[in-house]
Amino acid sequence: MSWNWNSHGLPFLPGYTFRDVTKSAFHRPQTLNYNNGYALAHRPTVGIGQDPLLSELIQQEINELSFETPDITYGSFDQSLVNDFIPAYVALDKKVLCYYAYFQEKVLFSPEEECCVRPVVIYYHLEDDSMCIVEPRVENSGIPQGKRIKRQRLPKNERGEHYQWKDLNVGMDLEVYGVKYHITQCDTFTKEFMESEGIILNDSEPMPEDPYSKRRENPPPAFTTASGSDHMHQFLTMDRKVLHFFALWDDTDSLFGETRPVTVQYYLVDDTVEINEVYERNSGRFPFPVLMHRQKLPKKVKPKFETFPSCVLEVSAAEVEEYYSPKHFQVGETIKLLGRRFLLYDCDAFTKEYYQKNHPDLEMKPTEVPKKTDLLKERKKVPPYNGFGSPEDSLQNCLALIPGPPKKNVIKMLENEHKVLRYSARLDSENPGDEGRQFIMSYFLSNDMMSIFEKTTRNSGIIGGKFLKKKRILKPGSTVDHSEFYSPADFAIGATVEVYGHRFVLTDADHYVLKYLEANTGQIPLQTLDSLRQKLSVGTANNQPQSK
Repeated sequence: MSWNWNSHGLPFLPGYTFRDVTKSAFHRPQTLNYNNGYALAHRPTVGIGQDPLLSELIQQEINELSFETPDITYGSFDQSLVNDFIPAYVALDKKVLCYYAYFQEKVLFSPEEECCVRPVVIYYHLEDDSMCIVEPRVENSGIPQGKRIKRQRLPKNERGEHYQWKDLNVGMDLEVYGVKYHITQCDTFTKEFMESEGIILNDSEPMPEDPYSKRRENPPPAFTTASGSDHMHQFLTMDRKVLHFFALWDDTDSLFGETRPVTVQYYLVDDTVEINEVYERNSGRFPFPVLMHRQKLPKKVKPKFETFPSCVLEVSAAEVEEYYSPKHFQVGETIKLLGRRFLLYDCDAFTKEYYQKNHPDLEMKPTEVPKKTDLLKERKKVPPYNGFGSPEDSLQNCLALIPGPPKKNVIKMLENEHKVLRYSARLDSENPGDEGRQFIMSYFLSNDMMSIFEKTTRNSGIIGGKFLKKKRILKPGSTVDHSEFYSPADFAIGATVEVYGHRFVLTDADHYVLKYLEANTGQIPLQTLDSLRQKLSVGTANNQPQSK
C-alpha cells in the first residue's frame, strides 16, 4: 500500500494535513499561454515540496496520462476518415423520374366510340417523394388538358401510406384518386437510377392509339360533293385569306362630290365584301371609315324578281342568280357595287399571287392614280378698310369669328424696349397763327409707333400737350393693300413728315438718334446720316465756350 505525502512529510490523511502558512497565491493555475500568436498548453508545476525526484516522477506520470491513447475494450480505435453528411434535399435536388402512361375515359352517347385513350406523363421528384401528372396538350382537341394533378405526395392506400419510387415499375397500374394509369415506358435516367438501386424494370409497352384520332386521320368518304358548294372545305382552306384592293370611289355626280380613296376587301372564306374609306390627315371628316359593312353582294338578280315590288332593301338568296366572285374584280377596271363606281388601281402581294395561281387569264397590273381634279379654292377677299381702328385690328374680324389681337414681334419688342428716337419739329402751315409752335416727335423702336407732343408757349393762346397719341403713321400715297409706314430712315433734318394732313418739318434731334443710326448704317440712307451729323456737330460747336 502506497501513501501520498504532503509537503510536510506526513501522510495525506484526515488530521495530518496542515494549512501552508507561507502560501500567498490562491488563484487557479493558468493552463493556456499564447506565444507568437499561437495557443500553447502550459501545465503548472506540482507543488511537491523540495523533493526534486518525487516531483519529476509525478510530472512524468501526468505527461503519460496526457499523451497516452487508451485502447477500446473490443479493439483499438481506428481513426478512419468520416465522409461529410449530405442531406437528401441536396443530394437528390432536381432529380426526377419520368414515366409515360395513359388512362382510358368512357365516352357516353356516342355510337362511334366507347372510350378514348389519353396519354399522360408522371413525374416523381426524389427530393421529397412528391409526384405530379401532366397531360400533353393537343391542338383543337376540345378537351381541357394540361396539369391533371399538381405536385404532391400521392396516397397509396387507406392506411395513410404514400407511393415511393420503389413502388413504380413499367407495365403496372397506378391508381390515383379513382383513376387508373397504366405505365408503358420511362426515360433513360429513370432506367439507370432504378438499376443502380437494384430494381430491374419491365420491358416497355407500346402506347395504344386513340380510335377517334386514328379515324380522323383517315376519314372514310361518306359522300361526294362538288368543291364549289362544300362550305366546310372552303372554311378549312380559305380561312383568314383576304383579297385586298386599293380603289377610288367616284362620287363626283353628287352635290359637292369628289373622288375618295377606299380599300375593298374580299373574304375568300365566305365570299363577302367590305369597303372602308381611307381618311387623309386633317381631312375634317368624321372617323367612320366603314363605307359598306361585310356582306355578300349580288351581281345578277333573277328576272322575275327584278321589277317585283319589295318593302325591304335586302335581297334573299332565292332571288339572286349570281354573286360577286374574285373573277369579277380586276385591277385597272371600274366596278359598280351597290350603285357606286369604284376604280381598282392596285392590290397587295397576296392578291396578285392568288390571281396568278387561280385566274391566270386576268392581268393584275397596277394603274396610275389620277390626280385630284378638285377646283382650287379661291382665296378669301379681304373687304376694304373702313377707317375704324387700325388696319391690323380690322383684319382680325375677317379671319376669325371671335377676333383676337394681332400678332406682335415679341423679339423686336424685347430687344428695343425703352428705346425712343426724339426729334424737334415745327408746323408747316399757311396759317399765320401756327408760326412759332414747337413740337417733339418721338419714334418708338419696339413697335414702330410715333407720338407728337407740343411745347407750351406763354401768351400764345394755344394749349400745349399731347398732339398725337402713339400709333403707326402711313406715308403719303400708300394704301391699305400696299401699306408703307414711316421709319427712322425717313427722318432727316429738314425733311417733312405728313401726319393726317399736318406737315411737320424736322429741325433737330437727340444725340442718341445719331448714335443709334450709326450703329445700324445698313438700314439708313447716307443722306439722313449726313444731315444729322451736320446738325448735331454745329450745335455742339455753338454750345462750347469761346476762349479769350
